[in-house]
Amino acid sequence: MNKQKGLYLLLGLLLTSVVCAQEIRVYDVADFGMKANSSKNISATWQSLLKKINIEYETGDSIVIRFHPGTYHFHEKGAAIKKYYISNHDQDNPKKVGISLEGMKHLTLDGGGASFVFHGRMLPISLVHSENCVLKNFSIDFANPHIAQVEIVKNDPEQGITFRPAPWVKYRIAKDSVFEAYGDGWTVRHSWGIPFEKDTKRIVYNAGDRGCNTKGASLTSDGCVLAPNWKDSKLLPGTIFVMRGWGRPTPGIFLSHDLNTRLENIQVHYAEGMGLLAQVCENITLEKFRVCLKGEEDPRYSPRSPRYFTTQADATHFSGCKGKIISCNGLYEGMMDDAINVHGTYLKVIGRKDEHTLVGRYMHDQSWGFEWGRTGDEVQFIRSTTMELIGTKNKITAITPYDKDCIEGAREFLISFEKPVEACIDEKGSFGIENLTWSPEVLFSGNLIRNNRARGALFSTPRETIVENNTFDHTSGTAILLCGDCNGWFETGACRNVQIRNNHFINALTSMYQFTNAVISIYPEIPELEKQQAYFHGGKEGGIVIENNVFDTFDAPILYAKSVDGLVFRNNTIKTNTEYPPFHFNRNRFGLEKVNRVSISE
Repeated sequence: MNKQKGLYLLLGLLLTSVVCAQEIRVYDVADFGMKANSSKNISATWQSLLKKINIEYETGDSIVIRFHPGTYHFHEKGAAIKKYYISNHDQDNPKKVGISLEGMKHLTLDGGGASFVFHGRMLPISLVHSENCVLKNFSIDFANPHIAQVEIVKNDPEQGITFRPAPWVKYRIAKDSVFEAYGDGWTVRHSWGIPFEKDTKRIVYNAGDRGCNTKGASLTSDGCVLAPNWKDSKLLPGTIFVMRGWGRPTPGIFLSHDLNTRLENIQVHYAEGMGLLAQVCENITLEKFRVCLKGEEDPRYSPRSPRYFTTQADATHFSGCKGKIISCNGLYEGMMDDAINVHGTYLKVIGRKDEHTLVGRYMHDQSWGFEWGRTGDEVQFIRSTTMELIGTKNKITAITPYDKDCIEGAREFLISFEKPVEACIDEKGSFGIENLTWSPEVLFSGNLIRNNRARGALFSTPRETIVENNTFDHTSGTAILLCGDCNGWFETGACRNVQIRNNHFINALTSMYQFTNAVISIYPEIPELEKQQAYFHGGKEGGIVIENNVFDTFDAPILYAKSVDGLVFRNNTIKTNTEYPPFHFNRNRFGLEKVNRVSISE
């Protein structure tokens, strides 16, 4: 009898485990009519698949969506229409999204080596309010990039510049005689751009950003374009010039309010904004994430007219995230800004209601409309003019949108704090609020950064930041920047624990950009440095350590540091080459401005 009861009990447990077991639901896109290497627009079909997944999903399920090697086309027609306020991008809404993933748990999107090609002006992929998701094994590109790449054919100081657009550029001479590129639903008149060396794909030495005035343009008999008002002695015949506009509508991949996200073996060949933008996310891992030029393995590669550019802004960008950001074994090249930028956002104090309540505002026109903080978050206050902390840390007890009824699209917030706020903090001064809870640890390791505009890597987080075993090869500006700004972009904050080690720096600083004082630049924006009593970065012995790196450089400046307490530079190797003539205004190997507890030994 006891044996029988035991068998029944065992059977019951087995049945219970079957009922409670998580089901892995596999969806093969081919079963839904999405065939690789078809010219068919699959935007609407993709939306149908998502609808089916949402209907069938049960709590605890794991979802796998499988593509196959080959090309898949996404057009604006049939795409999801979403209202997203995306940090550090243009806040135009709504946005048309190719692959929209929202409210997903335990989802794996496996591209299987697929090439996702987008048309028009789209946000390729969004992953929003999701947990434990994986995106892997695919590439992102646009059929018709919004950048116009041209080759300088002739440069006459009197008659102007003659250029030949790449064969894949759709362009025309408008009625008012201006050169413009166009595509499905868009037109761009390019006002500036970046020159590249044809053979090396490096940005031209000491060139930086260049204007490209095409007013008065005309077609020549041999199929080129003559721009008589475009005059620039720096652009020698054979130079590849990448024309761009000022807008950054959307990134290639958008992450928002996600927990535990992994991106693996992904290539972003082009995006009109960032390659990847993540905001208000916790724990993100990038493994072999590449913002890169198309190689011969890519089915859309053209050896006759290869591209020299990737994204129009940063390769990866993390705004107001927490937990750990891990970026390992990636490739970042040809982008028009940084490989990685990690920061929070200061709210400017624009009102004081009482001793516990302030009104804070997002200030930059490309950074607003999304959640800034939550009840229980730890904050601190900073004086913008001197970038000094004011008072003690505090906690949010309530936060609500102040200029709108909901957080989405809000620019101002009414915030109540646990402890009284220092009496001096009000709208009459210039003060910022920093959210310390939404600040991440960072590991940036084993990456190759090369041939990009502006800077290599930017970090503005108080938590542990490790930058190791990377190669920075011909970043045209500073290779690594530790910043902080409560006056322009309002990007927080002070770095307290940074390790920069075992990296190889090859000929950074080939052009002049903002904050490019040395290969490694610790450069917070401090309008009234002379009035500053405390230090911005560091705060302890060895708060920032730079060690065991190799600097291979043609010019003088290696390290610049401003407003730092606790900086160590040791066991580094500095080599001098003759690839370019020195030109930098800073002739000092080490430039120090208002620093304390600094130890430098080569």
